[in-house]
Amino acid sequence: MLKKIEHIGIAVKNIKEANELFKKLFGKESYKTETVESEGVSTSFFILGESKIELLEAQNENSAIAKFIEKRGEGIHHMAFEVDDIYAEIKRLQAEGFTFTRENPEPFKGADNKLVCFLHPKSTNGVLVELCQEIK
Repeated sequence: MLKKIEHIGIAVKNIKEANELFKKLFGKESYKTETVESEGVSTSFFILGESKIELLEAQNENSAIAKFIEKRGEGIHHMAFEVDDIYAEIKRLQAEGFTFTRENPEPFKGADNKLVCFLHPKSTNGVLVELCQEIK
């Protein structure tokens, strides 16, 4: 089952500029930056209470973030929910009729030491939903 909102992902054109903006907004520094080569994205995370904000910058024009920004501009890209067992949650959601962004939804290593998988926005009222589980 979904436990809590783990983070909200925000697509940005320039992660350095966005880091400065959100640093001013939140009154604190990003706690982590990293690149996820397989997804062509650089990320930066801020902690707010029990949730996080993830900034995402495209590393190439073929990445999902580049395509998102070209189509919709900067802004909220996805909502991520923490789960205890991502494999069981994928099966449960498939049985409930949800579709995923990949035909065979296998979790993959994402940012912030997480296994991740995405539900297609067409099955979630236009919201890209990320399932994430801490890698132990």
